[in-house]
Amino acid sequence: MRRLAPTFGGLRVVVLHGPDESIERLVRQLELLGLQVDVRWSPLTAGEPFDIALVDADQGFDDLLPWPGTDTPVPLIGLLRSEAPGRIAWMLERGVSAVIPKPVQTSAIYPALVVATTIHAEREEARIRVQHLEERLRMRPIVYEAIRIVARTHGLDQDGAYRHLRELAMKTRKPMEQVAASIAAMGRTLPEAG
Repeated sequence: MRRLAPTFGGLRVVVLHGPDESIERLVRQLELLGLQVDVRWSPLTAGEPFDIALVDADQGFDDLLPWPGTDTPVPLIGLLRSEAPGRIAWMLERGVSAVIPKPVQTSAIYPALVVATTIHAEREEARIRVQHLEERLRMRPIVYEAIRIVARTHGLDQDGAYRHLRELAMKTRKPMEQVAASIAAMGRTLPEAG
């Protein structure tokens, strides 16, 4: 699926980096793109209001970012000069999804913002899909119990009971897991929806 390139006007970005001529160039370009920029070299705290984070991956340390591992609440971009495997591993372990090489070139900033925001959105969509699938998996024993109850009540085999449960869910316009939970809780089938 082809996505439109995002716009960044009005978004808040935090740049975790010490003073540097290259960072001044970065800030100017971010502001030209319409971002509100906060530059500092101190750890973030959970719940701070920002939309994108850029972090000095050469000097970064674990307590610099308040979230565990790769579970980033915002797109995260690494600012990196080093080719050291440990620095690259640190970025990957922290959930960095794009890199701007140092010294910063203005032509690298917009593509990194686009890549980071796109990858972050895709990670969020995947996380939500996994949560939904885990919930459905957790509800599976309840659906099986409801199928058993429907089969016993209506004298159906498992396939017929499953079809009956699915039709009941469609008639009531509720997820099958919700209908199954109601049936399992009552220990009998729901009245037919008309």
